[in-house]
Amino acid sequence: MKQHLTPTTLLFPLPTVLVSCAAPGFRPNITAIAWTGIVGARPPLVSICLRPDRYSYGIITASRQFIINIPTENQLAAIDLCGVVSGREVDKFAAAGFTPSPGVKVTTPAIAECPVNLECVLRETLRLGSHHTFIGEIVHIQADASVLTAAGTIDFGKLRPVTLNGAEYWGLGERKLADYGFTAKNK
Repeated sequence: MKQHLTPTTLLFPLPTVLVSCAAPGFRPNITAIAWTGIVGARPPLVSICLRPDRYSYGIITASRQFIINIPTENQLAAIDLCGVVSGREVDKFAAAGFTPSPGVKVTTPAIAECPVNLECVLRETLRLGSHHTFIGEIVHIQADASVLTAAGTIDFGKLRPVTLNGAEYWGLGERKLADYGFTAKNK
């Protein structure tokens, strides 16, 4: 018999991405986001959700652009770090050991070590409750040849992306990788 649960954010899997952003007057930043998704195909639109008090929120609002960088399981510690420390106090590119790489169609830096980078221009902001949703149009994609199929599409088996479900990191088709915040607990 089914049990009745309190309404909550309960979807699985949620891709974990690293969103890089930059604007004049701000230190370039990276934030880990799991509340992201596809919004439309023509033009290619994606969404990312952020609370207005986040450092990256002000940067994206000012610059009207961002890059969705798709990390791999091998970058789990950097993903977690970018989600639990604030860019107001920490240079996350340096702290995570990431290299800023110039965007092609935007002035925001991509993360060189992430095999896929989706350059986005902000199209709309939806103010919905605790989190606001940025709708971005993908204007350019860079992908490392090591994660591509012979046909030039992403091979997710090679990419090995990470999902965040509740407060647990998971690999696709595998057991849990770690708990959210594990890097902070190990200090």
